[in-house]
Amino acid sequence: MTTRPARTVSVSIDRAPDAVYRYLVDPHHLPTWAPGFATAVHREPAGWVAETAGGRFQVAFAPHNRFGVVDHRVTSDDGVDDTNPMRVIANGTGSEVLFTLFHPVGADDAAFEATLAVVASDLRTLKGVLESLEP
Repeated sequence: MTTRPARTVSVSIDRAPDAVYRYLVDPHHLPTWAPGFATAVHREPAGWVAETAGGRFQVAFAPHNRFGVVDHRVTSDDGVDDTNPMRVIANGTGSEVLFTLFHPVGADDAAFEATLAVVASDLRTLKGVLESLEP
């Protein structure tokens, strides 16, 4: 058994956890809050597809749940897949959104750090979007 280095990035959002969760589990919102990943999202018979700078990816979210688990599996057209653990937890009357990124096998540290920066930027975008909506 082997493990990979991992880092968790988080952001505090001044919105109730259930509102943040409902927003995140709607795949239509991906291009709005995660422009570093998805430029467009659409539904196909086999599931959700995200158009990205790196190509098309199938996107499958964890089943709806009351625990704030928003894990999503992304699979490229050439079959490479990765699961992105993501959580929404209560933080006072607001929320904390946590996204864990595993160091990809074969990627150098600079590429991993660059991806972490994109994730952090996307989470800041999520915060801005949600805090600009009516509560």
